[in-house]
Amino acid sequence: MWHKSVYVALVALATGYVFLLDPDLPDSVLEYISASFLYQLRGDRVSPESSMAAAWDSLIIQPAKQWSRVAVGVNACVDVILSGVKLLQALGLDSGDGRDHSVLHSTTDLKEAFSHFMGKGAAAERFFSDAASFHHVAQTASEYPGAQLYVGGNAALIGQKIAMNPDLKVMLCGPIGPKLHELLDENVIVPPESMQELDEFHLILEYQAGEEWGQLRAPNANRFIFSHDLSNGAMNMLEVFVSSLEEFQPDLVVLSGLHMIEGQNKEVRRKRLLEAVAAISDIPTDVPVHLELASMTDPDLMSEIIHQQVFPLVDSIGLNEQELLFLTQAAAGPHAALTSWNGIPDVGVVSDILFWILKEHGRTPTKDSDLTRIHFHTLAYHVLATVDGYWANQVATVAAGARVAGTQACATETIDASRVFLKAPREFATSRIGESSVVSLNPTEPVSEWHRDGISFHYTPVLVCKDPLRTVGLGDAISAEGLLYSEFSSQ
Repeated sequence: MWHKSVYVALVALATGYVFLLDPDLPDSVLEYISASFLYQLRGDRVSPESSMAAAWDSLIIQPAKQWSRVAVGVNACVDVILSGVKLLQALGLDSGDGRDHSVLHSTTDLKEAFSHFMGKGAAAERFFSDAASFHHVAQTASEYPGAQLYVGGNAALIGQKIAMNPDLKVMLCGPIGPKLHELLDENVIVPPESMQELDEFHLILEYQAGEEWGQLRAPNANRFIFSHDLSNGAMNMLEVFVSSLEEFQPDLVVLSGLHMIEGQNKEVRRKRLLEAVAAISDIPTDVPVHLELASMTDPDLMSEIIHQQVFPLVDSIGLNEQELLFLTQAAAGPHAALTSWNGIPDVGVVSDILFWILKEHGRTPTKDSDLTRIHFHTLAYHVLATVDGYWANQVATVAAGARVAGTQACATETIDASRVFLKAPREFATSRIGESSVVSLNPTEPVSEWHRDGISFHYTPVLVCKDPLRTVGLGDAISAEGLLYSEFSSQ
């Protein structure tokens, strides 16, 4: 017993010393230290991370009714992945002040935008307007030692992930060149009309947590994506995709790529968006449609996606914290005055925005909308919000999405508790503007549930990989895995 007393004394001294050195440490850090110490003092032999992974495994069960045929479109490309700092150095660019650019016109714009988001540790995607400059950068990237080529584009990544299930048939429609076709899983069916002579390349500039470049220091690992992609930028394969559905007969449709038209001028963009709405309207109403959002900078485009009948035509949406905040800003929703997230997004704020989207743009007794599900993901936790009566197996869905975030980032088949950590808040309020309750983290019961006026929320922390090997496509993998465990009722 004496050794525990000594440990208590050492813990108290260490905590006091840390606080003396930096009394302004974030509460979440102090909470994490305290929780870790309490866990040690209780004499638990199983870490919170191990407890959570085991709990997930018991909660993740197959839905009673599973998908059999999934159609995915319409953005696809080849991702060239490498260190962002090393590429910019190879291009002869020095570090400097960061500045966001909605469209990149030069390598200077590229350097400034990359610096801006690396400093925040945030993901972003931009269009590079100058073809000659982009091809020079792309050639430098593809020839850089250690550069890797992978399947890219939200649709292709989601299709590739779903195709890992041998019991499913998956059709992928998008601009698919020879290299991409070679990289795709053999279970992925590609309509002949989707094939083209040349591949579309996207450059993925990664950075690691704590990586430094000049005065910059990344708070966490993430990536910056850019391209000069004309096929995906015009959503050229959307009509081909919709026309292929009649023969393929899917029971789930996954759509992504709307963000790619941001590089078009406003007149062309508005026309293409209206054509997209018409194409989506042709999908049979008994087939659920999931829309995967991605990084955008133009509030007019986001507003048009919300208001020009796109949201009411889809049953489900997948998005991250940047897209969620941008959405509420563009549509003057709750917490729209918030300019950026301060660290881990507040769960109550996230919950308020998700509730507003489903109440304002989702299915209600007075609104003729198909939207009944939103799968939100951020680094530290995930939330699944569903209108009651239309979806089942939500506990397994949100747990499966969180589990795959940890395994894919660490490149492991199962959760390795020694390589992950909890970053989620130890407790949180479920709302900041409505009736609220306080939820406390329990690793043995990792999925929390609450309800608000006909909408159910399912929350779980993420076991964050300490040294992620690959951050690209995590959001797509999360959405794909969540869809695999979801059960839909068209009512």
